Amino acid sequence: MPPQWRPIAIDTESESLALHRRQPSRIAAWPAGRQAAWASGLIVGAVLWCAHPPLRAQQAQTNGGGIYTCVDDHGKQLRSDRPIAECNDREQRVLNKDGSLRSIRQATLTADERADREAKERKDAEERAAYNDAVRRDRNLKNRFPNEAAHNKARESALESVRVAMRASQQRMKELEVERKPLLEEAEFYRGRALPSRLRQQLEANETSQAAQRDLIQTQEAELVRINRIYDLELQHLRKLWNGAAPGSISLVSAPMPQSESR
Repeated sequence: MPPQWRPIAIDTESESLALHRRQPSRIAAWPAGRQAAWASGLIVGAVLWCAHPPLRAQQAQTNGGGIYTCVDDHGKQLRSDRPIAECNDREQRVLNKDGSLRSIRQATLTADERADREAKERKDAEERAAYNDAVRRDRNLKNRFPNEAAHNKARESALESVRVAMRASQQRMKELEVERKPLLEEAEFYRGRALPSRLRQQLEANETSQAAQRDLIQTQEAELVRINRIYDLELQHLRKLWNGAAPGSISLVSAPMPQSESR
């Protein structure tokens, strides 16, 4: 018979001890070699338990609730082993048992406060994105126009594309005037009488085409003014960058470029 081991007076008994206490007859039926191995394992387990407390006890010590501290509205410092209700509107320091800081519990916000904070966070994010865009835009602008000569060349290229279209419109106006002259001469023959429908339609079509070309020329003239204004503002901005201003540190006021421009 193996010796009747006496359980160690600890909080948690090992499974081997519990098995021995519940089923002594079963253990007694084991072969001698197995009983010896079981006894040796029990001794080693007891020694290790004494040297190293069970993991559950360690976790209980490590994961304890901590000590919550805060200062209330009256300047009084409060301490508790759980979150302090009086300080829900402010942060609370969570300390370990030795007084060291474990963490900081943030204030519990009301619905309005949360909405305000989220709005501020969105605004900050938008400002950061706008600043990053401004930095990227200024760097690209300086890379594209390293000097004023390069900028003037780009201006002339943008203006010339509109001037070409304007010259085409002006040429079309001359053609329409030439086409209208014989129509007017033919209309003189019908002075005081109703014009034939064919002649009347031709005159109306010519007048409509001339009006369209006049409107187009006015639009093109306005486009020339707009492009010059854009390049003037851009040049002012570039001069600051060329003189050492940091990218993103100055604002650029600009009207949108025509869709035909690949700027």
